[in-house]
Amino acid sequence: MYESQTFEAILQRMLDRVPADIDKREGSIIYDAMAPAALELAQMYVEMDINANLMFADTASGDYLDKAVSWSGVSRKPATEAQIRGRFYDSAGSAMDVPAGSRFSVGEINYRAIDRLAIGDYRLEAETAGSAGNQTFGPLLPIDFINNLARAELVEILIPGVDRETDATLYGRYQERISKPITSGNRYQYEEWAREIAGVGRAKAFPLWNGPGTVKVSLLNNEMRAPSPAIVAAVQNYIDPTKDGMGNGAAPIGPVVTVVGATEVLIHVSVKVTLATGATTVQVKTLLEEALKTYLASLAFTETLVRYTRIQSLILDIPPVVDYSDLKVNGGVINIQIAEDAVPVLGNVTVTAA
Repeated sequence: MYESQTFEAILQRMLDRVPADIDKREGSIIYDAMAPAALELAQMYVEMDINANLMFADTASGDYLDKAVSWSGVSRKPATEAQIRGRFYDSAGSAMDVPAGSRFSVGEINYRAIDRLAIGDYRLEAETAGSAGNQTFGPLLPIDFINNLARAELVEILIPGVDRETDATLYGRYQERISKPITSGNRYQYEEWAREIAGVGRAKAFPLWNGPGTVKVSLLNNEMRAPSPAIVAAVQNYIDPTKDGMGNGAAPIGPVVTVVGATEVLIHVSVKVTLATGATTVQVKTLLEEALKTYLASLAFTETLVRYTRIQSLILDIPPVVDYSDLKVNGGVINIQIAEDAVPVLGNVTVTAA
């Protein structure tokens, strides 16, 4: 908006106002007096341009984006804490209970025992919100002394932690809210209800899927994969916990709502490539996997066809690839049709030198 308001342009306008019989050359007294002011004014125009962009949702970021979309009722989903299952054993190898609130660590993440599930079996919650708490299997190290505790281990992620919603995802939900009109219980509202739950990246509603008065809502997580059972259960509990049409959740009286995770369809790719000098198949495989993941994620709940020709283009766009041959997608030279409630995800990628 203010691109023309540069230091040079501002300074020249200021110098033009000085009488011609006064020395205005660089290094003169009048030039040196005006230059700092012109520089400050140029910086002011830069900041005005930035602030103007922060007023609108399509160019705003961070807290400014939150404010720009708040009028629509869409708000950023905060990070949530992971919950894991921990098991504890005494010196004899028998399951033992630990005090409520006991703290343990795995790597740099600390967990606190919040719920006893069975003897020696506890639900632990990460003290750090976000996906960092989604630890895999391994030993739990006690932070506090626990008498007779000989072994503690992490055995299962019960509810995965979710990072704070990104600007891109928040803006995407905002765009859906304003482009897909939501009225009392239409299909877009079911999708909006689902996406209000942390961990849901995308949702698709299927009216009358099992006859009159039925609605199915299929879910994807933030990585455009099938979500965990805990996220599916959270959405079900929010929209229609009793599944009897009595309106005990967000859904109105009448419809029976079934919430499911999307069915994952594996896409396997194999190809022979002619490599540029110095390139390796390992390098090409890594680049191809990244490109395929991005492509498949872009199809999630938007298109139902994985195109063979698109995968050809992805291969040729990889700089170390000179040419390719014998490209197979799921074993054939074919497009892959995906059901409307399914999502394509990357399977095995095999790259060999031609």
